[in-house]
Amino acid sequence: MRILTWEEAIQAEKYMQEAAKVALSATCERSKCWSVIVKNWKIIWTWFNSPAKNLESQRRCSCDKSSYHRKVTDKTCCIHAEQRALFDALRNHPEEIQWATLYFIRLDKDNKPSKAWKPYCTICSKSALELWIKEFLLYHEEWITAYDTEEYNTLSYQYDEL
Repeated sequence: MRILTWEEAIQAEKYMQEAAKVALSATCERSKCWSVIVKNWKIIWTWFNSPAKNLESQRRCSCDKSSYHRKVTDKTCCIHAEQRALFDALRNHPEEIQWATLYFIRLDKDNKPSKAWKPYCTICSKSALELWIKEFLLYHEEWITAYDTEEYNTLSYQYDEL
């Protein structure tokens, strides 16, 4: 993990502010999230979280997570913003995804940017690692923080607070 330099943070902040606008489009009823994939300061793809294919038949936002069988490892109802951005970048810009950076932000109940949790999603971290994403950028208490994707994946497996 590394805290971004002032210059890096100024550029990253532009993506994070744009993120807050795009995240308002998220259709998940529990959490509004956004991800963007950037390479050489150019946006490759961006997406928000929502049920699979945006199908209402797939919405499970109001389900109690404890009702799922213990084998269900991802208990969210929606496809994560990170997953959607990765899938769409792979479909639309496969030649640019390698060594790109993935930015992530979540909005609070007042639709304001929220500080990120520690890395915890092994589904997103494994996918990013497999697609050679260079790093994840999260908004933490300290500042905007960058994680090498291998480190992010390792930390995701260590997270046990959810």
